[in-house]
Amino acid sequence: MTAYAIVQIDVHDAEEYAKYAKLAGPAVEKFGGEFLARGGETEVMEGTSRARNVLIKFPDMETAKEFYNSPDYQEALEYALPVADRDYKIVQGV
Repeated sequence: MTAYAIVQIDVHDAEEYAKYAKLAGPAVEKFGGEFLARGGETEVMEGTSRARNVLIKFPDMETAKEFYNSPDYQEALEYALPVADRDYKIVQGV
């Protein structure tokens, strides 16, 4: 069953975060992920959000978790985590 990674981000150093993005994109593709939303306009109707919102479709929950824990993505995170506040969730589709 399809799974979705929902990532909300406030970036504090765009130049350093760009290093993350350069590595993260190929890692997503390697695990069969597909970006459905990657930034762009957001309108909050209820609750809170962050400046940047990303939605990634994966074939299933297991693959989404394998991606997140993979050496490729963990390397990318070394650039992201020090320069951004992030919320990262994986949600199973219906």
